Amino acid sequence: MKFTMEESISDYIRDTNCVTGDKDHLLVHLHESISKAKKIDIIVAFLMESGVRLLAEDLYEAANNGTAIRLLCGNYLNITQPQALYLLKDCLGDKIDLRFYNVPNKSFHPKAYIFEYEDYSDIYIGSSNVSHSALTSGIEWNYRINSRTSAEDCAHFRRTFEDLFFNYSIIVDDNEMRRYSKNWRRPKVFEDLETLENGKNNDDEISLAAEMPAPGEYIQNKEACKIVDYIKPKGPQIEALYELKKTRLEGLEKGLIVAATGVGKTFLAAFDSKSYRRILFLAHREEILNQAARSFSIIKPEAKIGFFTGTRKDRGCEILFATVQTLGRNEYLNDQFFSKEYFNYIIIDEFHHAVCKNYSNVIEYFKPEFLLGLTATPERLDNQDVFALCDYNEARLKEAVNKGWLVPFRYYGVFDDTNYNSVDYRNGKYDEKQLERILSRNDRADLILKNYLKYKSIRSLGFCSSRNHAVYMAEYFSNHGVSSCAVISGNDVQTDNESKSKNGSHIIDRKEAIYKLKKAEIRVIFSVDMFNEGLDIPEIDLVMFLRPTESPTVFLQQLGRGLRKQRNKNYLNVLDFIGNYKKANLIPYFLTGDIKDYHKLGTKGYLPDEDEYPEGCFINFDLRTIDLFRQLSEEQQGLFERVAKEYSRIKEIREEKPLRLSMYTYMDERLYSAIISRNNMNIFKDYLSFLKKINELNEDEKTLIGTKAHEFIKEIENTKMSKLYKMPILLAFYNNGNIKLVINNEDIYKSFKEFYSHGSNAVDMLRDSTTSNYKDWGKQEYVSLAKRNPIRFLKQSSSDFFYEKDDNFCLTPALQQYIDNEVFIRHFKDVIDYRTRRFYKERLEKKITEFKTDSK
Repeated sequence: MKFTMEESISDYIRDTNCVTGDKDHLLVHLHESISKAKKIDIIVAFLMESGVRLLAEDLYEAANNGTAIRLLCGNYLNITQPQALYLLKDCLGDKIDLRFYNVPNKSFHPKAYIFEYEDYSDIYIGSSNVSHSALTSGIEWNYRINSRTSAEDCAHFRRTFEDLFFNYSIIVDDNEMRRYSKNWRRPKVFEDLETLENGKNNDDEISLAAEMPAPGEYIQNKEACKIVDYIKPKGPQIEALYELKKTRLEGLEKGLIVAATGVGKTFLAAFDSKSYRRILFLAHREEILNQAARSFSIIKPEAKIGFFTGTRKDRGCEILFATVQTLGRNEYLNDQFFSKEYFNYIIIDEFHHAVCKNYSNVIEYFKPEFLLGLTATPERLDNQDVFALCDYNEARLKEAVNKGWLVPFRYYGVFDDTNYNSVDYRNGKYDEKQLERILSRNDRADLILKNYLKYKSIRSLGFCSSRNHAVYMAEYFSNHGVSSCAVISGNDVQTDNESKSKNGSHIIDRKEAIYKLKKAEIRVIFSVDMFNEGLDIPEIDLVMFLRPTESPTVFLQQLGRGLRKQRNKNYLNVLDFIGNYKKANLIPYFLTGDIKDYHKLGTKGYLPDEDEYPEGCFINFDLRTIDLFRQLSEEQQGLFERVAKEYSRIKEIREEKPLRLSMYTYMDERLYSAIISRNNMNIFKDYLSFLKKINELNEDEKTLIGTKAHEFIKEIENTKMSKLYKMPILLAFYNNGNIKLVINNEDIYKSFKEFYSHGSNAVDMLRDSTTSNYKDWGKQEYVSLAKRNPIRFLKQSSSDFFYEKDDNFCLTPALQQYIDNEVFIRHFKDVIDYRTRRFYKERLEKKITEFKTDSK
């Protein structure tokens, strides 16, 4: 058949039941059918995020109009994307019955869209799955069957759908989505398929955001925002946004996102906070604030943005970007500047820094509707309760690489004969000046340069031990034909053996260095810690570790600097120069990317199994480094001596004597794991005796040793807790520091009411059907709970200290002489706080274990 000039192929096709893709999109037909259907059934082999986005709005409107929606899809070979499931459930909630076909080892390739109208039905059947290309521009053939003309065929397809849907499927609820997402691996076919589906993807958009003008310029040039109006949440962001929404629906007011560097935590925060009126973004570097402001300006281009830093104090803003060093000062945390309820939503970036006092000041002062912490490495978190609330909101390095959110890496562990035994090591750190001298040697620099030249890198980062070391390396590389610079904090660089002017020529401002690296005008940036956080240069193709690895947090931050995806970037090269420094033997395990349990590392051998590393990654250690790992693993000092040294380290960094809560929060996880299961080594079973053993008791504390007060503290340290119910009872006795020996029903009610007014404390209440309505409780319900649970158990297990009399709950009179003792009061409160914090962490670990078991 021939067509006239006025007639197109697509015009002809629309008069038939045939839909052949290209210019005749199936999506157009689906839009029309969804709008008038009374019932929608979809059966496809797989779902992709790109396709769900095309249908979500229409399906949402249909569901709100009462249309019943069912969808059956396959999960074979992991083609269905987890984020596609999350998008559907987020959009439609319980208004869609979503299921997986569940017959193992049987192919599942149907593609059909079934619509029932008032008096007839349509079925589009053919080759189109739910993906962007299949519903739009791809060559996909589909045929429309109408019940008016093919009633028997329509009935047969419907009967088959009903049979598959009800007899050969599993329901995709929240638990199933989490299980599927946790086990999902990006199929090889996605390498080309995702580009085809998404065209210009979010990774390119985020790179574009880094190139955008400063936020102040943004506000003056709204047109600039239009080029990125199409940015939408991507894979890990979609899943985290869904979980955060559920967190708030449960009544919780805090959350934490744990996500590997490079998956877009800042954009995630911008998406999640979009509907809130006043937002605070808190960080410890102005560079992080400036970059975050660009991201937020893209998502909320009309919002008034301001900064609160050492040099700028904006007020009356909708989104305020503040340095913690400034806002965390007491002079600004008052009603003259900001009321406690001023911000509706607070974001704390790099939340592992929340252990610092200024962070604590901000967290304790403000009372937002929601607080969100962002981190790639939560292992050093204070506020373990926040981590416990959002244990599913994780996208660790291994998972992020496996799912294709980050590029894989090729790691080369190069043996370095530098002798670190000659360097003083105190409180977990090497002496900086001594370290700098042994690392700034020509023979070592030559080793680094020769290995660097093997990989034809265009843009690299080198992480050094000190500012002088960074300058030395920049000069050495530049003098040998590799254009390099040093980026350091501060303006003064003192050198031992070079003139300032000579070294200074290689120091470049951070912003200028990034610009030149992006343009390939320089090849390498050497720095100390300026690029650990808040850097977006997706083009980086090689990173070099030129100093001892002392922290898994810093190691993964620096590794993550080069893992962000970029068009035509297939992997990152990593050069790590390894000598006989302490903790070097842990590096092979840090490379697995899963350091939640890094305290257990080294117990399974000197190297992890190959399948423990992220997929597609290549790890190669020089044979001499493997011998070194073995040697270091065997050099273990006595356990108690290590605990005592850890106490001294924490005392130094906290600038105060650590009691239980502080020791528990900051203690090295490996060490904690080693002592917790040994009664004779577990310092938390009798912390006062531990302080006595290491000569850290003050004179007032010495008077408590061996007394009834000491026995009481030990009793609380060791009391068993499956839930938090005992804590509000103990807090009632504590009475804000004015200890009572007798509490009545009113005291109990007030303490329970206050304790469970904080969402983080109420998790167990919410998840137990007998207490889930606790928000509507009065005195009778709270007192009844107290009497049947914590009071009953405390009387049974700790009868020497607790008893009932005249409908009151009492502490033993033997404690009367201590209730005004400031040391006793301080230790009483500390052990309550410690047990609460420990409960949160153990509850989290239990859930993770259960989730891993359910996921298998």
